Amino acid sequence: MAEEDKVKTTFITMWGRFCYKVMPFGLKNAGATYQRAMVTLFHDMMHKEIEVYVVDMIAKSKEGEDHLVNLKRLFDRLKKYKLRLNPAKYKCQPLFRLLRKIAAVEWDDECQKAFDTIKACLIQPPVLVPPSPDRPLILYLT
Repeated sequence: MAEEDKVKTTFITMWGRFCYKVMPFGLKNAGATYQRAMVTLFHDMMHKEIEVYVVDMIAKSKEGEDHLVNLKRLFDRLKKYKLRLNPAKYKCQPLFRLLRKIAAVEWDDECQKAFDTIKACLIQPPVLVPPSPDRPLILYLT
């Protein structure tokens, strides 16, 4: 948020007067401003390797090998602009914990549960795949 705009977010509580340092999502144009920023930062990747919709980012690919490359590009871009993902939304947070250099590798029940959850998500419908041009595309709308 621009320094001169912070005063515009001032609010008063019984503990004093405060203002935001970053734009909260409750402001009128916050969603549009955020989406515009994401388009600016990821324009060359959008609709090809990733999709960005409000606060969700999805990496996509046609081949498994490409997916790792696309994820790396996404994570590198996030790092470049000092953007962080919300760990509370990670389905595989216990598994990510194992990747830390300072942590001991210990496969516990929480890791197994995360692994089983991810496996179930990957094999159960709806498994989303791009349409095949040589096959009919049938949409069921209700």
